[in-house]
Amino acid sequence: MQVPLRVLSADGKLIATFGETRRIPVVLGQVPLQLREAFLAAEDSGFYHHGGIDYLSTLRAAVEVVIHGGRKVQGGSTITQQVARNFFLSPEKSYTRKIMEWFLAYRIEHALSKNEILQLYLNKIFLGHHSYGVAAAAQYYYGKTLGQLSLAECAMLGGLPQAPSAANPVTNPKRALERRNYVLNRMQANGFITQAEYQQALQTPEDAAPHEAPIQVHAPYVAEMARLAVIDKLGAKALTDGYIVYTTLNSQDQNSADNAVRKGLLAYAYRHGWHGPEGRVRLQENADQATLDHALSGLYPVA
Repeated sequence: MQVPLRVLSADGKLIATFGETRRIPVVLGQVPLQLREAFLAAEDSGFYHHGGIDYLSTLRAAVEVVIHGGRKVQGGSTITQQVARNFFLSPEKSYTRKIMEWFLAYRIEHALSKNEILQLYLNKIFLGHHSYGVAAAAQYYYGKTLGQLSLAECAMLGGLPQAPSAANPVTNPKRALERRNYVLNRMQANGFITQAEYQQALQTPEDAAPHEAPIQVHAPYVAEMARLAVIDKLGAKALTDGYIVYTTLNSQDQNSADNAVRKGLLAYAYRHGWHGPEGRVRLQENADQATLDHALSGLYPVA
């Protein structure tokens, strides 16, 4: 699994993250029961009762293939099959891959417990916007930890695996709301929530929005030095292997120094006043880019 590089202060405060994917690995005990049940209701309500393959769903998928002229194989995948696909197989939809999916699911079920399989799934599943796993998705869409999610938010995340782009709450809120309400309905039908909880969650407005992991210490130069040092020692894989770099920087001292510099600069400007622009350039309104470049080239650069 790709996990981004994180640079922290000596006291564990986040300075920066580097990497193309968002992922926050968690153990199953950190995932609230309602969130687990949202995924089970949406993806595989019989997860704890089958041996890795849901034969009824597979039969429905086979009928679907016949109806559509055998063009592709889709649907019918259990959570165990999805783990097999996400860890070992390509996303291509074909008979061959489906057979391999069944075989690997059988092996996985005999090698791991149900909870271990579910933990792998909840950490690996893609949930849109470069977010892999439930913890990263909770942070990105709601700016929350897993334990802070509401029932409606759990249902929204549980509905994402089927269509992380088409049913995305940030880019397609109407479709996402329909999917969320479907998951809530499935949770109620499976006895995971009561009728009262279901009705209350249906009335909850959806407020998903992009949230980046909050930077707790402003020290970009230190973060860049750490990134370059780690890449020099470990290569580019350092950005995806989940390394955590602890620097010698103390967050309280750094924040105090940063605030002191800002206040000092403002005080200096207040005492000495504004000295005017560094230079002036007078151009015709319709001046072309070449004329502008020539005029600007004569100005002294400001550090």
